[in-house]
Formats: sequence, C-alpha cells, structure tokens
Amino acid sequence: MKLIIAIVNNDDSSTVQSALTEGGFFVTKLATSGGFLKKGNTTFFIGTNDDKVDPALEIIKAHARKRVEKEPTVPPTEMGEFFTPIMVDVLVGGATVFVVDVDRFEKI
Repeated sequence: MKLIIAIVNNDDSSTVQSALTEGGFFVTKLATSGGFLKKGNTTFFIGTNDDKVDPALEIIKAHARKRVEKEPTVPPTEMGEFFTPIMVDVLVGGATVFVVDVDRFEKI
C-alpha cells in the first residue's frame, strides 16, 4: 500500500479532487499554504494499492496545470503604500507529489 501526498495550487484543487473521486480514489483534503509565494495550496492524502499509484498520478498530472503569473518582487506592505513593485513572471501550478510506503493501514 502507498500514501500519495499531492500539493496542488488552490486554483486546480476542485478539478483534481473531482477527477480523483471519479477515478475511484478516496481523498483527504487539507488547506495549506506555500512558503515561496505565500499563497494557498491544497494538500491531498490518497491511500491506495501499489498498482493504482500510476493512474492516480496521471489524473493529478492531467488536472494540475502549470501556468505563468505576474507577482510583485516585494509585497507592497513591506515597502509602504506608495512603492510600485516590479512585477515578474513566476511559474505556478502543477503539483508536488510524494509517494511513500505504508507499513500499516487501519480504518477504525
């Protein structure tokens, strides 16, 4: 048995969750936030058999898309209200996925 931990951008979380559920996966969803952009993410915990890991990853890949967004170089509150930040392109989205072995699983 495996535990898939998938960290997904909030913009994609609903479609990822729906697709996983339609694919027959049981999903636990947690609200999380990233350290780099300090934006909201969703972390999914998916417990599944070893042979179902690749289909789950394919679903995540198909629905967690990468995209470029404009972000300020410095948050406006750090420089005062009259500071105009320089906007830069930042790649966001996609998913960060960990697949770990589960030694024991019990549903109580």
